[in-house]
Amino acid sequence: MKGLTVMDKGFEGSEGAAISRRRLVKYAGVGATLAAASPLVGGGPAAAADDTERTNGGSSSLGRVWRAGDHHVHSEYSGTFDTTTNPPTFQKGGDAVYPIVTNAIMAKHFGLSWVMCTDHGGPTHSKVNVEQAYPDLLRSRVLVPEVLQFWGMEFDAPALDHHTLMIPHHRDEAQQLFELESRFAKRDAFPNDPGRDTEAKMIEFLKAAKDMRRKPLVIAHHASRSATGLGVYGQDTPREFRNGNDVAPDIYVGFEGAPGHQAGPLIGEARGGYGSYPTHGGFDQMTARVGGLWDALLGEGRRWWITATSDSHVHWTRGGSDFWPGEYSKTHVLARQDYADIMDGLRNGRVWVGTGDLITSLDLTASNQGREAAMGETLTVSARNRTDVDIEIKFRPLDGKNANGDRPEVTRVDLIVGGITGPSADLDADTNPTTKVVARFGPRDWRKQGKDYVIRYTLRDVEGDLYARVRGTSTDEIEPLADGLESPWDDLWFYSNPVFVHVR
Repeated sequence: MKGLTVMDKGFEGSEGAAISRRRLVKYAGVGATLAAASPLVGGGPAAAADDTERTNGGSSSLGRVWRAGDHHVHSEYSGTFDTTTNPPTFQKGGDAVYPIVTNAIMAKHFGLSWVMCTDHGGPTHSKVNVEQAYPDLLRSRVLVPEVLQFWGMEFDAPALDHHTLMIPHHRDEAQQLFELESRFAKRDAFPNDPGRDTEAKMIEFLKAAKDMRRKPLVIAHHASRSATGLGVYGQDTPREFRNGNDVAPDIYVGFEGAPGHQAGPLIGEARGGYGSYPTHGGFDQMTARVGGLWDALLGEGRRWWITATSDSHVHWTRGGSDFWPGEYSKTHVLARQDYADIMDGLRNGRVWVGTGDLITSLDLTASNQGREAAMGETLTVSARNRTDVDIEIKFRPLDGKNANGDRPEVTRVDLIVGGITGPSADLDADTNPTTKVVARFGPRDWRKQGKDYVIRYTLRDVEGDLYARVRGTSTDEIEPLADGLESPWDDLWFYSNPVFVHVR
């Protein structure tokens, strides 16, 4: 789009000196401004500051700590379009109501280090995004510099449900998003173009994204919200995930393990908005079912990650079904406080997710003969030597109260292991029969180490490739049960992404 002159660095520099409390009130509202001065809740920058640096991977990992964030947050620019005019007339606040800076302030308040603006598309929305929403994002970056604020959108993925489209932070980020949205988002065309809503168009989009010098990220939202039963999928299918990941494995990297709208039960609605088939412990069936679709994809050796988001539109106390960014769900990325390193962590699986601040730190490592690998990494084991693999799980409980005023406690941690058998001949396959819970640990099984608790377990005589992942809960449920209208604060879980083991 020619004529785009709002440049990030220059704009922030010129605005920064002129920002006052009065202008902050104007943009964010009095309540949010006052909230910005409140203490941080556990798990965000404050918690990260006293954490130890992770040094796995050499000098490139220095300064990396677990940084909580949210890549699915809506602002007032998730609006409505009057299509009786040409071009369509955009009206702010039709679906979500908060200014971009309000979301950033609340993200800071609830302990997030990074956040992403992901507004809905619509006819000619690409133009609204670049001309109206983006300048507000630039202001917000100046007003709330403690929180890294990514640019992107809730992409109207061709033939699929919504997806995160996260753009790398650079001077031309607005132009990059405009190019992708205007060319490929299925709802952006006006008049409507049915050719935009095909899997072929989705593949074309992923190929275009892969060929860009600065590579975006694509993560599926609420993947089973349209499912009508267990394994009876709707808009998003196993076949489409496989085809997209095959085309752009470093772009199309995962789905929300825990979708947003988790406050639904507090107003008598389904958790996550999953009205036809429920979430389990707040997690999508594709993630929550041991040996289900996520495990099927991991069992092919795919680097396919899960995240957790708020999908914030309107807070539940104001009639919505949402928590604020970071109030309930957090995606923790092992990274420096740097846009590029946050994206690198998301792209490469240095990620764990949790709800209700049940814990604030989680490390999972696999080791053999002095070699070690962590989440997202691969440990190579020689079949000629000792093939026992030592697993270490280290987690840190919340020191204090969560956003609900509770002191949650971990009642159990599960170690889940699955075999890696290679690509499936059935693109619709959604099970991995090799995946199982190999060990369950209670409070008597972990020991205190400083502020952390540590669990150790050995996988004996590993003969083939595998992956290991971890989950934990505040409940006594052996497997996460289908959700009803119980309070989400009484049903807390955390999940790691996997560490891989390769036997050569």
